[in-house]
Amino acid sequence: MSESEAPAEERVGEALRERGETVAVAESCTGGLIGSLLTDVPGSSDYFDRSVATYSYDAKRDVLAVSREALDGHGAVSEPVAREMARAVRDTADTTWGVATTGVAGPTGGSEETPVGTAYIGVAYAAPWGTGDSETTVERYEFDGDRQTVKQRVAEQALSDLLDAVEAR
Repeated sequence: MSESEAPAEERVGEALRERGETVAVAESCTGGLIGSLLTDVPGSSDYFDRSVATYSYDAKRDVLAVSREALDGHGAVSEPVAREMARAVRDTADTTWGVATTGVAGPTGGSEETPVGTAYIGVAYAAPWGTGDSETTVERYEFDGDRQTVKQRVAEQALSDLLDAVEAR
């Protein structure tokens, strides 16, 4: 199996290990699936710090200090909340990378503006202190499928987004 055929979680692990970097994950709609995928890889303790499943508004505020303004003004499934989640998990874990997922896995809970299958994935990078180069990106996606399929596709996309960001540095 070539490297390009290897599962994303293995490629993420290789890239992080090569660079001596680490990752933490804040999961809402994926409920811990990304952490599970990352820890399926032997030796993942070299680069994986934690996954926190912050499913409710209260959990997002309590564990990640996501602002009431972001939650109230935009809702949990939004770019501002994904951004705050990614930054918070990166900073509280003191890792190089933070990844966050928030979305509507279905089959209910969607709206016209945020249909079932909508997800926001945030990736936050911690640059060395004093450089001012830390950054966070958030992408919006829409996935088709049942609840399990949406969760799986969001988790896989989050790993792909992380890998792209790591390789771009």
